[in-house]
This record gives sequence, structure tokens and C-alpha cells, in this order.
Amino acid sequence: MACVLTSEVATVLAIMRRNVRWSGGRYAGDELDHPLIAGLKSLRRAVATWDPSRWGDVEPLLYLRPFLDLVRSDEAGAPTTGAALSSLHKILSLDLVGPDAPNVAEAMAAVVEAVTGCRFEVTDLASEEAVLARVLQVLLACVRARAAPALSNRHVCDIVSTCFRVVQQAGTKGELLQRISRQTMHEVVRCVFARLPDIDATAAEDQQIAGSKHQGFSASKMGNGNDSVCLSSSKDEVGGKSGVVQDKAMMDLFGVPCMVEILQFLCSLLNITEGNEVNPGMNAVDFDEDMPLFALGLINSAIEISSSYIHRHPKLLAFVQDELFHNLMQTGLSISPLILSTVSSIIFTLFYHLRQELKLQIEAFFACVILRQSQSRYGATYQQQEVALETIVEFCRQKEFMAEMYMNMDCDLQCSNVFEDLVNILSKSAFSVEVTLSPLNVLSLDGLLAVLQAIAQRTGNSPQHRQQTVEEMREYFPFWQLKCENINDPNQLVRFVNQQKSIKRKLMVGVEHFNTDKKKGFEYLQGAHLLPEKLDPRNVALFFRYTPGLDKNLLGDYLGNHDEFSIQVLHEFSKTFDFKELNLDAALRLFLETFRLPGESQKIQRILEAFSERYYEQSPKLFVNCDATLVLSYSVILLNTDQHNVRVKKKMTEEDFIRNNRHINGGNDLPREFLSEIYYSICKNEIKTIPDQGVGCSEMSFSRWADLMFKSKRSSAYIACHSYPFLDHDMFLIMARPTIAAISVIFGNVEQEENLARCIDGFLSVARLAAFYDLNDVLNDLVVELGKFTILWNTSCDDPATAFGEDSKARMATEALFTIATIHGDHINTGWGTIIDCILRFHKTGLIPACFFNDTADDQEPSSASLPSRISAPYPAASQVMPVSTPKKTYGLMGRFSQLLYLDTEERKFQPTEEQLAAQRNASETIKKCQIGTIFTESKFLQADSLLNLARALIQAAGQPQKISSSIDDEDNAVFCLELIITVALSNRDRVVLLWHDVYDHITHIVQSTVTPCNLVEKAVFGLLDIVQRLLPYKENLVDDLLRSLQLILKLDARVADAYCENITQEVTRLVRDNATHIKSQMGWQTIISLLCITARHPDASEACFEALVFIMFEGSHLSPANFVLSVEASRQFAESRLGSAERSIHALNLMAESVNCLTRWSHEIKEASGEAARMLEGINEMWLQLIQALRKMCTDQREEVRNHALLLLHKCLVVDGISVSSSAWLMSFDIVFQLLDELLDIAQTSSPKDFRNMEVSLMHAVKLLFKLFLQSLNDLSAQSSFSKLWLEVLDMMEKLMKVKVRGSRTEKLQEAITEQLKNILLVMKASGILSKKSTSGDSSLWEATWLQVSNIAPLLHSVIFPGNDGDDAAQSTQDKLDISAVSEGRLVSVK
Repeated sequence: MACVLTSEVATVLAIMRRNVRWSGGRYAGDELDHPLIAGLKSLRRAVATWDPSRWGDVEPLLYLRPFLDLVRSDEAGAPTTGAALSSLHKILSLDLVGPDAPNVAEAMAAVVEAVTGCRFEVTDLASEEAVLARVLQVLLACVRARAAPALSNRHVCDIVSTCFRVVQQAGTKGELLQRISRQTMHEVVRCVFARLPDIDATAAEDQQIAGSKHQGFSASKMGNGNDSVCLSSSKDEVGGKSGVVQDKAMMDLFGVPCMVEILQFLCSLLNITEGNEVNPGMNAVDFDEDMPLFALGLINSAIEISSSYIHRHPKLLAFVQDELFHNLMQTGLSISPLILSTVSSIIFTLFYHLRQELKLQIEAFFACVILRQSQSRYGATYQQQEVALETIVEFCRQKEFMAEMYMNMDCDLQCSNVFEDLVNILSKSAFSVEVTLSPLNVLSLDGLLAVLQAIAQRTGNSPQHRQQTVEEMREYFPFWQLKCENINDPNQLVRFVNQQKSIKRKLMVGVEHFNTDKKKGFEYLQGAHLLPEKLDPRNVALFFRYTPGLDKNLLGDYLGNHDEFSIQVLHEFSKTFDFKELNLDAALRLFLETFRLPGESQKIQRILEAFSERYYEQSPKLFVNCDATLVLSYSVILLNTDQHNVRVKKKMTEEDFIRNNRHINGGNDLPREFLSEIYYSICKNEIKTIPDQGVGCSEMSFSRWADLMFKSKRSSAYIACHSYPFLDHDMFLIMARPTIAAISVIFGNVEQEENLARCIDGFLSVARLAAFYDLNDVLNDLVVELGKFTILWNTSCDDPATAFGEDSKARMATEALFTIATIHGDHINTGWGTIIDCILRFHKTGLIPACFFNDTADDQEPSSASLPSRISAPYPAASQVMPVSTPKKTYGLMGRFSQLLYLDTEERKFQPTEEQLAAQRNASETIKKCQIGTIFTESKFLQADSLLNLARALIQAAGQPQKISSSIDDEDNAVFCLELIITVALSNRDRVVLLWHDVYDHITHIVQSTVTPCNLVEKAVFGLLDIVQRLLPYKENLVDDLLRSLQLILKLDARVADAYCENITQEVTRLVRDNATHIKSQMGWQTIISLLCITARHPDASEACFEALVFIMFEGSHLSPANFVLSVEASRQFAESRLGSAERSIHALNLMAESVNCLTRWSHEIKEASGEAARMLEGINEMWLQLIQALRKMCTDQREEVRNHALLLLHKCLVVDGISVSSSAWLMSFDIVFQLLDELLDIAQTSSPKDFRNMEVSLMHAVKLLFKLFLQSLNDLSAQSSFSKLWLEVLDMMEKLMKVKVRGSRTEKLQEAITEQLKNILLVMKASGILSKKSTSGDSSLWEATWLQVSNIAPLLHSVIFPGNDGDDAAQSTQDKLDISAVSEGRLVSVK
């Protein structure tokens, strides 16, 4: 320490001796040295005597005073003063002055006072600048030193004031000093505000902060003589000596008061051109921009360091909330983009640290500064718009910013919709006025993407969205004062915010109604419970006061009305204003800004009376009564009109205004200064009696700011978001569509890969959020918008495939589109149409291979592995890519031959270039990445609504069938769409019911509209068969509908059916083999067997169909009551068909005959079961009769072997045991046999023997069949009343047979057979007692009728059967008893 001081003293003395004044000789009187030199020498001697170990006990003034005396001396030159300042700087920098040193505060005060009052002679410009630089160094060292806390508030302000005076003076000096001075002042401010964390908030609160608006820093020009410099000037000190110096707070230790004074001084610099003269000798830097920028830089430095701790100090916070923020906003409206940028940076820092304390201020900043500066309609230049947008984007990059704006502003009844306004600005700025994009457009994209990214990050860790419903208001309550009880409870907070937003939306609707018709407006508000059923003046006044967007003309007229209710509303309205601490003109400005003052004098009178009462109530000290306030208010309005109406030529002077207001205050005059202040305020700033309408970006006047500060004291607390995702749904819903439109505009105009990728990220982010929040309409709009940039972009290109490969924008859009379709397909509805159009376009251009949908093996189930492999299969190599130009399709032999020749010449002539091959490879790679096939094969994971819309989009894209055939391309698209439809149906077998109606209708239209074979109808028919084949095993409830759909095949045009008959048969056969067990209903079997029957006469298809029929009927494995009759009839048709051999017909007959075993088995099962057995047996009887009838028809077949075999099988079926045949069924079977015999008789008598050979044998089989049938049914029918009639019909038929002539003559064999069979029947009837002369009933008519008929057939039978006279004796002997069963089996019985 001693060495340092000794060295510094020696240095200063050496410099002083270079001057003649200090070089030698006596000074004055007996003094050998000048007092300044003597002081230095004395210090050097004293230092040698001080104990180094007790250096801390030495008072700093002892070793500082000699240097300070030099600094203050007028006699010292610049070199000497500079040396002394250097010594002081060294002492302070080395912390020789410790914070615990004796009287350290006095020492630090002395240093500051000496340096700030520094005087020296100017010898040259360079030395002057050097001294000023050292002054700055010392002042900076004072606030940096460890002893800096010992400084008082006044001395800190002096340091800042002196630094600023140096900055001012440096304006006429060299550039180096300018830079040093400004940098030093920045460092001083940083050091001062860096102390804020160390200041005790409680102690600071006890201090009374000095300074009012007239007690601040002065930015006057610096005093500058010709040959000397003095840094001491009373008018440059903080607050001046008349104010701040005498203030106790400023004499306290370094704390909050000096910080407030510094900020207040810096705020005054923002408007320095208004109240200060600019030194004409300053440099060429534009002072209008330079000084505000310098002040803003200092403010920024202060805020950056201290913003985290400002909220601990209420007085400092109050200054930031009020004066600082207001000045920043006013400065932000500057035409300088640099000023706006700096202001925005400061506001951003304040927002980051103090947003919970600056709710309404932040709203005002965006509404009155940023929104105005970002729109050219308010006069903003391009540079201002760019800076404003940059500010918005920077705020949007804060993840919670937009969420907090929506929660605190948009959902607050008394705040504007900041979130919506910012989103609208960003989206509108994306639309370029010029042909090319500007940085503004890209900036808007950045902002929108930042908001989307923030929402996506919040939703990433949150559960699936569950939108809370807002409970409707059922009755009116004072919602204006409604506040959330617990903002820390997310559920309660979200309910409150949603309720507020709902009320706000209804209020906006009410405003629209009110602006149209006041009565309808009130009715709506009462219906929505936003006003009580009985209107209350207080609530109506609150609606007028706090609801934005009201028509101010209507509002002024209403408030000025003379009815009692309107007057009450007017007075309640005036009570909502806080006029405390406002001058009368400022209060009047604030009052009249909320509505338009009407033109009628009586309305003006009532309005000003209400205003005067409220103003007098809150400011009673100046006026003796309310009338004085009213008179002065009138006078102010008249003055305002006089000064700002162009038609008034002679303007009122200050004296006129004062004279007009004499004796108005209870007979006394108001203070002249008060009236003068009002006069000049009105002259300078007009009171706008026609205020801005609506909620636009109006300017922030002083009165509006005063009102804002009044509202801020009562507004709801600012709610920090803390990554809450609860309101993101509503936010995204508001911004989704404008964002889509904005990104689309930029994507359509930008060419850089980076910007294109960002746009794609934006599209995908919108898609993810829309899917997350189930906003299907938004996602559909996005798909439609994105589809415009895919291959659908350019439809007029000759080679769309190559053009697509060369267009990176189209490829990127395509990948994004199909990524959305694959990932978020659940939420796409109407958007499927765009996706399908894009796929069809790819298909048409050949980018999707022709083998895209080959039929899979019949035994394979549709899987996601089969179709995607074909979809995503690599495109052919470049060397295999076909030339771009290909000939059109032609038909016919010569056409195909010419086509081959054409291709040969084209391949040689139009080989693709390397660029085209590369483009085609790019296109194929893009299609591969899109994985188009997974959309359809994985459609089973789609939600029902989305799946249905996908199917309908495919159907719509396929077109109307009658129009498809108009061109080959249309048919190709229709076929492709149909393949996709079938794929979707097969992939959704578990819910095919949802799709079936639309799919079936589409296939029906195709089948019914096609009259010639073509690919479309082929795909429709076999696709339908494939659907039925694959779905039958899994959809029991849909089996009938599926099988009924196959009836469409029966409706095919004959030419179409003939072309595909063989393949249809194969598919139906496969269907039967695989799914016979799943077909239960009669309708289903009817459809299947009908398909089999129509092919029975087709030469290529009948054999396969017969195999299917054999599969059904063989051993009755798949026969059931539902298909028995149908199968029998089908077998009959195949037996009847001549396409096959006779062996196939006999096989068919055997199938029919074997089916009777099923009837036997079913009868046995019915007997064992209980329930409706009678009805079931009746059904079996019916089926048995149908079988008999079918066999009867085959008994007249032209082929002998088939005919006779049918007769034998009919015989077998008629006498089968195990079937409980009813009497009615027996009778009906006789009718069938009688019909058969009649037909055989007719054939035998009329047909050519060449056509029907050996009819005699067939007749003999028929006769035996009749007699066996009679004997089989005799026991069941003999007791029936109709037996006699039946018996006589049998005898009558025998008589016909006895008389029949075959080949022109009667056959003896037939007659013998008839006689023998008749004899056996008569013997059986005799033995059973049925045929006797006297029956048990006493009726002898049967006896007589029988023998009458028998006598015509075989007269000798009577004597053979009854050899005696009495027919009854024939039954006496047991030998005469016959074995009826033996007779029925055909064994001849002899009678002895």
C-alpha cells in the first residue's frame, strides 16, 4: 500500500514539475512549495510512518485529499489533473479504500464531489479528451469499488449525471472519446443496477423516493468555456440542489431511490428533442434517433441486470409499470426501426421476468405499438413491419407466451383478444403482395410454426384431450367482478377461463346486435343472462364501460337521453372512472374517449353534469362546488372547438380563456397557473370528440394510460401457464385454418428447400394437433389444401410422371399428404376425395405398376403383407423405364400389329434422357415412400366414420357406370377404384356391415349398366364372389345379405354371363366347398343353387357345377331342410340335361334317391325330440312329395336307361320305411303317380318308338310302382272316407293300362302284369276285411263298385278270389290268410 501511494505521489510530482509554474522557487511568503505540492510531499512523508499491519485503520481521506485537491484546483493543467485522476483510479481499482475503513462514506463522497466538480485548464484538444476519459474511469471505479455501497443515492446520481455530461461534450470531440464515454455510462448503469439483488427490500420500502417530474436529470448542454473546463453545473445535477439534495432519501446510502431517478432521467432522454435544444456543434449523427437509442440502450442494460429483482421493490416496480412502460410505448411508435427493435427487446426482458406484474401494459404494448407497426394501413414502413413481426416471432418462440396471452387476454372480459390479433397478423403477413416472397412472409411462417411447436410440446406429455363443457348461464350474476377462487387448481382454473371466454363471445354477439338495434341488443343480452331480466342501471353501465366494439355514436346518444333510466345509467357510467390525480383536461379526455359526444346541447349538458359530479367527488380540493367543475368543463369544450376547428379564424388567446373563467369557483378565481396549463394542454393536444370506433389499434394517449393504470389495480391476476395444455384445444381451433392458409401461400411461392421443409413441418404439425384434438374438419381442410401441391398441381403437362419427378415441391407435398393419410387417417372424412384423386392420377401416369392388385391365391386371407409388397415394390430400374411417349390402345389384329411397329420406331426415336430417367427414379422413390397400399390394407384400424368416407370417396371417384365406358381411361380408373374398394371391404371383414350397403350398390350399378363383357364388370362379378367367399366364415349375421348379393350374377346380361360363365362356376364351386357349413337359410341356398342351375346347360360350366351339387348331396352331408328341395330340383335339372352323359344323369338321379335317407333320419330325430314335432313332420312330408314329384318328371325322360332308372328310384322312394307319411301326403303321392301314368300312356300311344324305346317295360315298372304304392298306403288310407274314391281311381287306371296299345297293339306282358298285381291287391283287401260283401259299416257299395270295375279288367278274378257263393266263406280257413307284407314286396301268392 505504501509503495503504491509513494509511486503515485512521485508520478504526479514529476508531471507537475514539467510545468514552469511548479518547477521551483518560493510560492508565497515563507512557503517554499505550492500548497498542492506541499500536500503531496506531506503525504509521502506520512505514508512512511504508517504501520502496514494497521492500514485498515487509516482514514482514506488522509491519502486521497492531496489528489482530490489537484482535481478540484483551477490552477492545475490538463496533464496534472489527468495524473491525479489516474492515481485516484489506481487507488480505487486496487481496493485500497475498503468498505470497513474509517469514515469511508465521507471519503467516497469526497471523491465523487471532487471528480464531478473537476476543473482544469485546456491546453490542447488531446489532453482535454484524455482528462475526460480519466474522469470517466474514476467514476466507474467508484461504483465498481468494494466501498461503493458507502455512496449515497445523491452521489450515485451525480456520477451518472457527470457521465452523461461527458457524453454530451464528447459529441464535439473525437470518436474515441464518444465511444469511451458511452461505454462507460453503460458500465456505470450496469454496476448501479447490479446492486439491486443486495438491497434489502424492507429497508428500501422505508425510504421515500425523491423526485417528481420536475426533479430529475437535466439533459441540458454542457457548460464549456474558451480556456477551461468545469464538470460542475447545478442544472446538471440530479434533481437540482433545490429538490433532491435536500431530500433525506437521496442522502441515504446507495439504494432504490437513485435507481428510480436514473430510470426517470433515461425516460426523459427518450423525448429529448421536445424540451432541449440540440447543440449545433454536435456530430452528424441524427440526434432524433441517436439520443433515444442511447437512452434505450442504458435502460436495456439496467433492466437486463435487475429485472429479476424489481418485483421485490414496490416503488421501483411502480415506476416500471407506469412511467417507464408508458415512455417505452410512446418511443416504440417512432419511425425508426432501430428504436422499435430496441424497445421491443426491453419489453421482451420485462415480459420474461415481470409479466405477472405487467398484464395490461403488455396488452397495451401489443395493441397500440406492435399491431400498429406491423400493418401498412397505419402508415408503417416495410422496415417497421419487419421489426414488428420479428418481435412477434421472438415472443412466440417463448413456449408459454401464446398460451398465456389467450388465457389472460382473450379470456378476460376487459382485455382485447391479443392471441387472435397476433395470429391474424402472422397469417395475413404470409400473403405476399408481390410476385415473390419477402422476408415478412417467411417471418410469419416462423411465428406460426413456433406457436404450433409450443402447443405440440405441451400436448406431447399430456393425456388424450378431453374437452371440458362450459356450463351455460341460467341466470344473471355480476360476472364483471368474477375471479377464479384458486388459480393453482388446474381444473378450476380451466373451468373459469372457459366460462369467461364463453361470456366474452356472447358479449361480442350482443355488441353486434346492439350496434344494429339497441332494443334487440338488450333482448339478446337478457336472453343470454348477461343482463338481468329487469334492466339495472349499474349493470348496463358496466356493459357500456367495459365491452369493446360498441358503436360510440349510439353509446353517446343513449347516455345523453333525457329519460330517467338513461340518466341513471349515465351517472353509473361516470362512476366507473377514476379521476384521482388527473387534471381536469386529462380526466375529460379520458371520459370522452369512451363515446362520441352528441351534438345536441341538452345531451351535452347532461353528460357534462355527470362528469362534473364524478370529478368533483374525487378532486374536491381545487373546486368549491360541482358547478365550478361544470362551468370549467364547458369552457374546455369550447376552447377545444375554438382551437381545432378550421372554420374558426380568430383563435382564443390564453388571456381570453382566463378571462372567460373568472369568478367561476364560488365567486373566486381559479389559479392562473392551473388555467394556463389547461389552455396549453388543449392547444397542443386536441380532445377528440369523435373517438376511434371499435377495438382497433388506437394510440395510447395520456388519459388512456391513466385509465389503464386505474384498471391494472383492479384487474384479475396474471396467470402463468406453466406448460398447461388445457386451453390449447381452443387456441388451435382459432389458429388452425388461418395457419393452413398462410403455410399454403408460402409453400406455393417459395422455392428454397429449407423453407419448403419448414412448410412441410408446419403441415404435419397441424395434422398432428388436429388429430389429437379430434378436429376432423381442420384435418380435411389441410388434406385438400396440401393436395393442390401434389401431382394434381399440374394437369396440363404432356409427361406428368417426369414433371412430378423433377418437382421437389410436389414430391414433398405428396409424401406429407400420404404420411398424414397413413398416420391420421382416423380423422379424415371428406379429405379422402383429394387423396383418392391423387392416387388415381399416379395410376393414370403409370407411377403405380399395372400389377398393383393381382388376385391372391384362393386359399390365402387378405393381409397387410400381400398388397403393400406390391404397392411399395421398387419401380423398374432406369434402364427399364418405358419411354415417355406411348401409343394409344388399339384393338384388332392389324391394330396391335401397327402398335408393335409404332413402339419399335418410338423406342429408337424417343429414348429418355438421363435427366428424365433421374426424374422417373425420383418419382418412383417418392411413391415407394408414400406406402399408398397401407392406407387400404390397414384400413381396418380406421374409425367407422373415416372408413365409410374412404369407401364413398372411392365409389365417387370410380364414376357412374354408364359413363365409364365412354373412354378407356375412365374404365381403367373405375377398375382400379373397384379393386381398392374390394381391398378395403376384405380388410374390414369384422365390420363389413358398415360398408356393405355402399359397396353392394356400387357393384349393382356396374352389373346392371353393363351389356358387354369388359374388365369392369369382370372385376365387379369376381370381386363380389371373392368378398362373399372370404367373409362368409366370419359374419354369421351377414350371411344372407352376402348370399343375396350373388343374385346380381343372375341378372347379368346374357352376353356377359356367357363370357364369364365357366369362371363364375369355378368360383361358386369353391364357395360351396369352403363355406357349405356356413349357409343356413333357404334364401342363401336358393341363390347358390340357382347359380349352379343356370350353368347346367352351359357346355363349359355344367361339369364343375355338377361336382358342387354332388358335394352338397353326397350321402346328405350338406343337405338340410333349407336346401333339400332346392338340391333335389337342381339334381333333376342336371339329370334332365343332355350336355352330360347318361351316366351323369343316372348319378344325379341316384343323388335324388339317396336324399330320402335324410328325410328318414330327420323323421327319427323329430320323433325323439319334443316340441313342434307335428309341424316338422308336415315339412318332411312336403319335402318327400317334392322328391317324388322331381323323380316323376324324370320318369318320362326320352332316354330309356334314365327313364327306367328313375322309375325304379321312384319306387324305392315311395315305399321307404322310416318316414311318417300322413294320409294327405299318401293321397298326393297317388296324384303324382296317376299323373306319371297318364304321361307314360300318352307317350306310348303318341310318340315315335325311335324317340322313346321300350315303353312297354317302362309301363310295366309304372304298374308295379302303382300297386306297391297302394299296398304301402293301404293300412293308412283304408279308414279314410276318400278310400273308395282312390280305389276306384286305381281300378280305372288299371283299365286304361289294359286297353293301351304300344306300337299299335296291346301287350300281353303288360296285361298279365296288371292282372297279377290286381289279384294280389284283391287278396290283400279280402284278407284285411276291406273288401267284403258286408263291410263293418254295413255299406256294400265298395263291394259292388269293385267287382263292377274288376269285371272290365279281369272277369275271372271274382271266382278266383271268392270261389264260393258267399264271399265271407273265403276267410274261414287260415290257409287263405295272406302275408300282406309279402304281397307288397311283389312275391306271388297262389290261392288253393
